Amino acid sequence: MQLWQLDIVGGVFLADGTECKVVTGVDDHSRFAVLARVVERASGRAVCGAFADALREFGVPDEVLTDNGKQFTGRFSSGRAAAEVLFERICRENGIERRLTAPSSPTTTGKIERFHGSLRREFLDGNSGFADVAAAQEALDGWRSYYNEVRPHQALDMATPASRFFARQAPMKVEAAGPVLPARLEVLTGVGTADVSGEPAVPGRELPSAWRSSAPVVDAVEVDRVVPPSGNLWLCGQQFWFGPALAGRPVTLWVDVHRVHVLIGGARHKTLPSKLTGRDLRALLASGRARPAGPAPVDCGDAVAVGAVEVDRTVNAVGLVGLANGKANVGWAFAGRRVTLRLDGVVMHVMDDARTPLATLPCPLSAAACGRLQGARPAGPVPVPRTPGPVVAERAVSSSGGFMVAGQRVQLGRQHARTVVQVSVDDAELRVFHAGDLVATIPRTTTRPVRVRKSGEWTDRRSS
Repeated sequence: MQLWQLDIVGGVFLADGTECKVVTGVDDHSRFAVLARVVERASGRAVCGAFADALREFGVPDEVLTDNGKQFTGRFSSGRAAAEVLFERICRENGIERRLTAPSSPTTTGKIERFHGSLRREFLDGNSGFADVAAAQEALDGWRSYYNEVRPHQALDMATPASRFFARQAPMKVEAAGPVLPARLEVLTGVGTADVSGEPAVPGRELPSAWRSSAPVVDAVEVDRVVPPSGNLWLCGQQFWFGPALAGRPVTLWVDVHRVHVLIGGARHKTLPSKLTGRDLRALLASGRARPAGPAPVDCGDAVAVGAVEVDRTVNAVGLVGLANGKANVGWAFAGRRVTLRLDGVVMHVMDDARTPLATLPCPLSAAACGRLQGARPAGPVPVPRTPGPVVAERAVSSSGGFMVAGQRVQLGRQHARTVVQVSVDDAELRVFHAGDLVATIPRTTTRPVRVRKSGEWTDRRSS
């Protein structure tokens, strides 16, 4: 409560294309977001109204640090003498020391700028087209609660800002019970002050009254979404990766504060830890983007006790995936792909998003260790291998009219010399096509696989 950093950031868009601003503020010591208010215009009155609400909620800080925006200072106002703006008057009358950055020095307010980076990446990039300012504020309140109460902060040794922040119960520099505000300031209320939180208070600190609610607790919600072209879907700041291959597919997210079950076509696709809070669930219901959920698709604990499990992993550049505290080799051919691994302690099946088997390998972990994998869920049925069809290969016919395929010599005749033919190879016969026409059907006499499928240069060299 010694120093607050305040600023204004844009990027909140309404459904009609209007861009709104967000008045932001963080406590310098704890990184606690004391202010995140959506306003249609970042006028001096709107900024001061948001600032006044923060003073009422958390008490009066000793100092505030801002840039040189005209909402915060009259330092660069036109005229002979700098005029005192409304924000400066509020600070003066409440004994708050004003600090300004040097012109063109954004690093001075580095902590609020870092907060803006998280706000853009975790909230603004995944949310757009709000119905109105109230809907945008409601969604922002949910993210702000997550940022303060749940999200660990690297600069705080992975503690949450709420664990380091203590609101000042009474202003120290004024004798009134609350902040001193000019009579002409019409405080903006009713936007973002309604609480949608069902979260417990942080031990050792009572949550501000504006965060409490008498509304019933929401256990779980279901949200219908469509996978975007990038394959990267966001919900209330949590990322869900599907991959471009599933772009355009409708999905259902069954969400509570512990788990997120992802359903495609009514079947469970995967289960992930939830980063959403009770506040987020209420905000989703209030915005109409979610509905009360039915029973959970599966009952997943932190570890799967019995049977086979499935996990989703991304294959690195050399064909390895992370399992437990080590690496497992699934093959460099799958480098960069997102795959599903089905492990039962004996066999590891590698599958794609459609559960098509890609490879079958020995399981590198015991059954007990498989159940403790991060993101493990009860496995579906064993994937059924695809029925192999004919293998089609190209061959360049030599000057003598012959070629080799699957270890078998085929003689077409000199009339086909120096042409390229397509050969359909199955277990019983070879079917040779040229320019789409069937040229010959020959019984197969070998069991060797087709090793080369494309023809080479025009040479008399035999290929297999």
